[in-house]
Amino acid sequence: MPSDLPRNLELIVPNLHRRYSGVTATNRMVAPRLAGLFRAAWFGSDAPEGIARMGFFDLLKLWRRRAPLIWHARRNNEMIVGVVLRSLGWPLKLVFTSAAQRHHTWITRALIRRMDAIIATSDLSASYLKRAATVIPHGVDTDVYAPPADRAAAFAEAGLPGRYAIGCFGRVRAQKGSDVFVEAMCELLPRHPDFTAVLVGAITVEQQAFASELRQKIAAAGLASRILITGELEIAGVQRWYQRLTIYAFTSRNEGFGLTLIEAMAVGAALVAARAGAAELVVEDGVTGVLVPPGDAAALAAALEPLLRDPGAAEAMGARSRQRVVERFSLDAEANRIAEVYRALV
Repeated sequence: MPSDLPRNLELIVPNLHRRYSGVTATNRMVAPRLAGLFRAAWFGSDAPEGIARMGFFDLLKLWRRRAPLIWHARRNNEMIVGVVLRSLGWPLKLVFTSAAQRHHTWITRALIRRMDAIIATSDLSASYLKRAATVIPHGVDTDVYAPPADRAAAFAEAGLPGRYAIGCFGRVRAQKGSDVFVEAMCELLPRHPDFTAVLVGAITVEQQAFASELRQKIAAAGLASRILITGELEIAGVQRWYQRLTIYAFTSRNEGFGLTLIEAMAVGAALVAARAGAAELVVEDGVTGVLVPPGDAAALAAALEPLLRDPGAAEAMGARSRQRVVERFSLDAEANRIAEVYRALV
């Protein structure tokens, strides 16, 4: 086993997915914190700093080891690999985290029954699992996702028109409500010249036509310079865009958890959120954000307009949002609760 791997390994964090996704993002954030509590290694792509990496041959060397190992899966393929490895003699205790808010397929249900422990990211996610689960909401690194020293300067460095930014982050597609955001912006921005809108997220090959339609709508509204679609960015670039925001719009039609909710709140952005994913768990309606029906551009615009009209009120809401995340949805709180699940198994 390479020297950078801990002796007496206790935890394997698999990430068996080629494309970077929200599941990968949540895994990357909490894994280094778990590595501070357990002797841990990351197996797969997109390994973050702060946790040792292991490869296929490292995994082979753990065959028939006596001491149990936690294998914490977050996807079906990771559960399958864990089940197969255990059946072949690897000493694995299998944990699965589910964020899905829907009925699971038969194969997912069968795999879930083989797990030693289940974590759900919300009560609603837990209700679909058909077995006991520990509810642990996602957390966010409130040191990395933090308000900028000077939000006006952060916005100015982007070279965009106006004085304030309103954003919507996530892959550009209908499920994320990208079209809902663009429709609301086409209505609102002509009345609020101090604001520029930014849509930050990857555009897959399958979604090129969808993104093209959005750009056509933006151009037809005469807002090509004030509604920016960035495409995929490096993580550091996404984090910097968060810090430029005064307002964040969470527009998903359906969502597992919706990590962008707590990321935007952590940087001190005011929030208007569709009632999807964990929005009703995370947001105190009217205090740390405003909740609206999913897929409703008119309702989104109506909830956003008072904040666009009064950036000072948006700033005050953002400060309350930041405080709520620090108190309830920090990464340390998530890691400590996951650690309790692990300790119960080993």
